[in-house]
Amino acid sequence: MYFMENGGCKVNIIYNDKTDLLYIRLDDKKQDVINRRVSEDIVLDIGENDRIIGIEILDASKHVTLEKLLPIKYEVSKT
Repeated sequence: MYFMENGGCKVNIIYNDKTDLLYIRLDDKKQDVINRRVSEDIVLDIGENDRIIGIEILDASKHVTLEKLLPIKYEVSKT
């Protein structure tokens, strides 16, 4: 699901129920990223100018109630 806030960049939220992985993409610009693990279950994708481009949450169902994440619908990926 993409949404725009105040004309800002798009945010994409994807949940994969097979791997229990939640990915929040904060910037839709195509760019190289560096992965930084900040905890056992959280990985940040860092892009140009040390900006956070994405947040990956492993074992997401243990950490996040998806229905309460945001007041928007989210995409469930089964791939």
